[in-house]
Amino acid sequence: MMKHRDIQKKQEDLSGSMDPRIAAKNTRRVPGLRDVVNVERATATKARESWHVLGIMSEFFEASERLAQIRPAVSIFGSARTAPGSPMYEKAQAIARLLSEAGFSVVSGGGPGIMEAANKGAYEGPSPSIGLNIELPHEQSSNGFQNISLYFRHFFARKVAFVKFTSAYVVLPGGFGTLDELFEALTLVQTNKSRSMPIILVGSDYWGGLLDWIRARPLAEGMISVADPDLLQLIDDPQQVVEAIFDFYEHAGFTQSPGEREALLNL
Repeated sequence: MMKHRDIQKKQEDLSGSMDPRIAAKNTRRVPGLRDVVNVERATATKARESWHVLGIMSEFFEASERLAQIRPAVSIFGSARTAPGSPMYEKAQAIARLLSEAGFSVVSGGGPGIMEAANKGAYEGPSPSIGLNIELPHEQSSNGFQNISLYFRHFFARKVAFVKFTSAYVVLPGGFGTLDELFEALTLVQTNKSRSMPIILVGSDYWGGLLDWIRARPLAEGMISVADPDLLQLIDDPQQVVEAIFDFYEHAGFTQSPGEREALLNL
């Protein structure tokens, strides 16, 4: 196998036979692993990465320990920027209260806006209100309506918690974060990496254009299957949201099958 010094000599020989302008350009390259010569720095980096992995493991462990008994649960998503008292805030609160009264734990991202409305509605009901809070530089601040609060540094650990412990997604208008959670759930259900579950969009005016685009472009161009748009339901009435979740599980029940539990272990 060619050693590092042999590779370096070969590069120097080639540079010598090249046009000087080309040779100069070839010195501008991304350093490879072989260029790491500071052993202390490399060791420190490895140690830091190991501790980082342990931190990630601790987030998964705490979520599993503290959320094991919350099922059946419904995750509610929406914008952190929705103002208290606005129509969507009130609707999210109403949906969460109805879900809580029906026996569902309600899970949100723990922040302001729609997340606060969801936690507040559940907090007013008899079932647990859960906040999966994320540490962000600017936007995220925890709301005060949580019976169970978890704090995450890593988005992917938080996403697993949302999917693993929930029986349905209810998605109100929101931005990139909301869209991210929505399409994450769709992808997991579509690929059978998660159990099949209701994914309900609330807000016809907001989501109608997205549904039209999904049918007009990805579906029409064969990027998704014919049945894939049906993974989404568009419902505006809070009571009908609750009924749709019960209708979905009418025959199968809320208890996860052994196969579904195995799939969730491999998220």
